[in-house]
Amino acid sequence: ERDLARFEREVQQTSRLLHPNTISIFDYGCAADGTFYYVMEFLDGFDLEWLVEAQGPLEPSRVIHILRQASAALVEAHGLELIHRDIKPANIILTERIDEPDVVKVVDFGLVKTLTSSPAEPMVTNANAITGTPHYLSPEAISAPNGVDGRADLYALGAVGYFLLTGRPVFEATTVLEVCSKHLLEPPIPPSLRLGQALPSDLERVIVACLAKSPDDRPQSAAALELALRACAEVTPYDALAAKRWWNGQAKALRFRQKTG
Repeated sequence: ERDLARFEREVQQTSRLLHPNTISIFDYGCAADGTFYYVMEFLDGFDLEWLVEAQGPLEPSRVIHILRQASAALVEAHGLELIHRDIKPANIILTERIDEPDVVKVVDFGLVKTLTSSPAEPMVTNANAITGTPHYLSPEAISAPNGVDGRADLYALGAVGYFLLTGRPVFEATTVLEVCSKHLLEPPIPPSLRLGQALPSDLERVIVACLAKSPDDRPQSAAALELALRACAEVTPYDALAAKRWWNGQAKALRFRQKTG
């Protein structure tokens, strides 16, 4: 019953989102045999976790391009007072359209939290339970999970950017408790030092700002983050022609690798 309530909540919330960088829900309901279902768009592409593990860190211009699209998706979600709460590389799919390569789709709103709760809404998470993926949890999502706002998603998106640039999560440890402790207490190593090579300083500042321990020290909205990313001038803007070459070349090899395991 709890899983069904969460399923229904996820599809109802996600179906409100119409942004082109958010997964589209076309229909949902209950089949004759009692099975709940929903129908979403088919995405032929790669999640960012798999892509980085397969090919290594991405070039900064592409990282900016990806993060801007994910930020734009969050602008709409936060505007509808929905917090994703599980932004991570595996929940960001990179796909293509005929007219545009490298299209981001944010998926899996299963942990979505509304900023304004209704007494009629089913409770699908335990009070004060930590929800999300440890490597991408904001400090406040660990210490006070029921009090998070959209800036927790921005912390997670900064951690995604860190992973895309370095190939490693912000904090690594042998236990979940250690990872959470580092989110709470330890400053992140700048991505350029972690990677061992120079990165555009303006992009690095944006990523590090997203990873501030206090929400007040981060970009204050997804729109502000998107603007900050757009203002990064130390890198040549993402080349759509190069992206098309990637999708026509390397992406085909990666699709074969996906299918063959």
